[in-house]
Amino acid sequence: MFALVLLIALFKFLQDIWPDRSTATSLLNGVRGMFWYFACAATIGWLLLVLGWLYSREKLPSLFLRPTLMDILDRLTNRQVIEDRLPELEAATYLDAESLSRALKQRIIGQDSVCTDIAAQIRRRLALSRRGKPVGIFLFAGPPGTGKTFLAKVLAQELDRELLHLDMAQFAAGSHSLSQLFGMSKGYVGSDSYGKLTGGLRDTPNAVVLLDEIEKAHPDVLKAFLTAWNDGFVTERSDGKIVSTTGAIFVLTSNAATERLGMLATQYAGDPESMRTAAVNTLREAQFAPEVLNRIDRIFVFRTLEGLDIARVSALEIEQMISSYGLEVAEQGIDPNIVLMLMVRHKKLGTVGSSRDLVRAIEEQLADSLIEARRKGFTRISLVQTESQGIVARAVRASPEVS
Repeated sequence: MFALVLLIALFKFLQDIWPDRSTATSLLNGVRGMFWYFACAATIGWLLLVLGWLYSREKLPSLFLRPTLMDILDRLTNRQVIEDRLPELEAATYLDAESLSRALKQRIIGQDSVCTDIAAQIRRRLALSRRGKPVGIFLFAGPPGTGKTFLAKVLAQELDRELLHLDMAQFAAGSHSLSQLFGMSKGYVGSDSYGKLTGGLRDTPNAVVLLDEIEKAHPDVLKAFLTAWNDGFVTERSDGKIVSTTGAIFVLTSNAATERLGMLATQYAGDPESMRTAAVNTLREAQFAPEVLNRIDRIFVFRTLEGLDIARVSALEIEQMISSYGLEVAEQGIDPNIVLMLMVRHKKLGTVGSSRDLVRAIEEQLADSLIEARRKGFTRISLVQTESQGIVARAVRASPEVS
């Protein structure tokens, strides 16, 4: 139709310019000669229109249902369902906070209130879909050995996200630390590779970024993180490209002011808002960077482990140590006297030591016997305390199956 209108307009234009009828007549005859071309084009157009009408009503003949003429999704699945559900994928993510809290409590000993609170916070912030900022910036504060770092690792596993673990004690050297995290400036040695932070977020933008012992980092490093938390991006120094941080969850851990924070955890156990205010003031008094505190979404104070919680952590640490040798602890295979001994040592050390340090001392006594048990092909062992207060590993044979 557009072609016909164009030809008619052209014919009228030529008539006005050249009144000579012979020229106009020859053009008209040329148009008449192309009639069949226009007729074929119109037929094809109507045919496509009819086929489209039949396809929309699922009445298209099987002759036309060939893969080359169909959408891949129509051939292999139900495209309409995918189209209807597509907006849900682009909308906010909704998380079952109760299930997450329950999963965290099963693995984190003695920090039930923290597990409940962190699950609720993450659910809210994933549902908010905040533009231009990370999903959350959380600070885990409290004594060493209470599960701060472990909770961040478990959180990444339960959320099915990659963990980007950065020990901030390694980034206390100013400009060199900045180069390690954000890349080397162009023209310098090492500028052909990304920094640990920028490269990690480029490859896994939805990672859980664990900044362990944040108070040990250089002040310039802390300032560099402010852009990541304020504006939702970091700049790779080697090529100047922008790396988004809006999909990441930042978890900071700190051992600063542990005694004071432990008292606050007991005092404000049922009042999280008052706890946050008091914790911020305490950390500020402990020379914690105020610009970092102002950008933290929530502070979680871990309480000191007591009583059976220490026994549980000690038993789990022993189990993990033995499993690292490719062995398994038999049911009730840890002598209770060993756990009690660890609890006594832990009490003497106070907040200086952790259960991991005590278990390492046991490992030194057990290493040879564990290696020997594995060499002999044993898979299950038990730990027994001898009369001389030593610890030995004994192989436990699997009981024969009853037919």
